[in-house]
Amino acid sequence: MLGPAEVRRLAEELGIRPTKKLGQNFVHDPNTVRKIVAAAELTPEDVVLEVGPGLGSLTLALLPSAKQVVAVEIDPPLAERLPQTAREMDPENAGKLHVVLKDAMKVTQDDLPVQPTAIVANLPYNVAVPVVLHLLSELPSLRKGLVMVQAEVADRMAAKPGNKIYGVPSVKLAWYAEARKAGSIGKNVFWPAPNVDSGLVWFRRHESPLSTVDRKRLFQIVDAAFAQRRKTLRAALKGWAGGAQQADELLQKAGVDPQQRGEQLSVIDFVRIAEV
Repeated sequence: MLGPAEVRRLAEELGIRPTKKLGQNFVHDPNTVRKIVAAAELTPEDVVLEVGPGLGSLTLALLPSAKQVVAVEIDPPLAERLPQTAREMDPENAGKLHVVLKDAMKVTQDDLPVQPTAIVANLPYNVAVPVVLHLLSELPSLRKGLVMVQAEVADRMAAKPGNKIYGVPSVKLAWYAEARKAGSIGKNVFWPAPNVDSGLVWFRRHESPLSTVDRKRLFQIVDAAFAQRRKTLRAALKGWAGGAQQADELLQKAGVDPQQRGEQLSVIDFVRIAEV
């Protein structure tokens, strides 16, 4: 495991100063990475995808618990050093590690040496939701995940209909998976310490797709419904539907009250609108 001294030593060796641009906040508390791995509910047969492994704190905790770990890192010096760190700190499990130098937002199945069954990651706050949605879209082998994100983002990802913070991230993640909060993480386990607390979100992909409806069309409706939260669906969807009357008729055919607001609809309600 990497403690504060090891994290700073590695960063100094590589000449790395954590940058906000890449969302680099390195975990230096062994108990925290153990907590994350435990919350991920991994099995010995899981192939884990880790996004942004950084200096390797979480990677080292994942290796003994997984069949293989695929670490996707955008920063070349970090990607180059990670296999060596694994060999030094855990030679018994170092052979399970595959490092892929790539932007996670551009990863496809063809970029990975093995297909992952789970994602476990400490995600940069500014791209957390897009990364999760992209990977669920591109990697059908992913069955579950545990991600650490900004506390507010975690709340939104796991929110249910009727909640004030329920919105676009909630619905889009619900299209792919069932999600729930899995814990909270304080600021002081990171170097440098971020300005906000973090939260853990666990999710499991639905056994079968909720519908055969076109996902892009569905997500367009979701985006329109929440673009102006205070508007009724009749008003919010008029631009997408070609007018308020058309939106009204479409919603009624879908069995959705046109006077409701987006935050009151489940993902299944949005699916019914898209299907109509």
